[in-house]
Amino acid sequence: MNKNVLITGASRGIGRAIALELKALGYNIFLSAKNETNLTKIAQELGVKDFIACDLSKPNEVEKLGNFIQKNEINVLVNNAGEYLYANIENADREKISQIFEVNLLSPIVLCSKAVPFMKVQKWGRIVNIGSISGVMGEAYASLYSGSKSGLIGFTKALALELAQHNITVNTINPGWVQTDLGEKSIEKSDFSLEETLDMIPQRRFVEPKEVAKLVAYLLSNDARGITGQSINLCAGLSVGV
Repeated sequence: MNKNVLITGASRGIGRAIALELKALGYNIFLSAKNETNLTKIAQELGVKDFIACDLSKPNEVEKLGNFIQKNEINVLVNNAGEYLYANIENADREKISQIFEVNLLSPIVLCSKAVPFMKVQKWGRIVNIGSISGVMGEAYASLYSGSKSGLIGFTKALALELAQHNITVNTINPGWVQTDLGEKSIEKSDFSLEETLDMIPQRRFVEPKEVAKLVAYLLSNDARGITGQSINLCAGLSVGV
């Protein structure tokens, strides 16, 4: 059976690390990201099956990605793309609210709805959603981000129950601070310095993208077939306490 995996947000950071890891394991790789230039670069680097540029905040583009999923018979879906906002709730206009929920929650739901029919036909499938520790704990001044990622966790649990008898697993990985460009920019926008942020993490370090990629690979494997509906924190101890 061919294992055709689509990774969203694949042009950098965690998505790129997942693509590299799964390519090395022999998966047929399909990629999506907003930045077409960066996406083309990694697609050429990996020699992927196909790729498509897509802005997940735009429903019409998400629909095109859904068609791409069906055309390529995707049976492994990794919803990695995400949008972050650090701001007072009173400064969040309706456009920004809509954008962050479209990218972080609504788009993954739509993409799952497009991928599941083929998975059911094959009686096998894997869905991994990349959430955030902020969706587990909450993060002041990032209520939109936290809310959308919390919604993704709830969706994962319910969908896992719906699909369990079809040999399809659905799980969420919740990274803490990760050593990526997005992580660094998040610190720049926050009220805390890099040193102060590290002091809040029990292991006093950021998670590396390859750690997330390795966990994704495990959840896709046959060894993890009994793991479904789970919300797994990969956060260097951040969810435990300071």
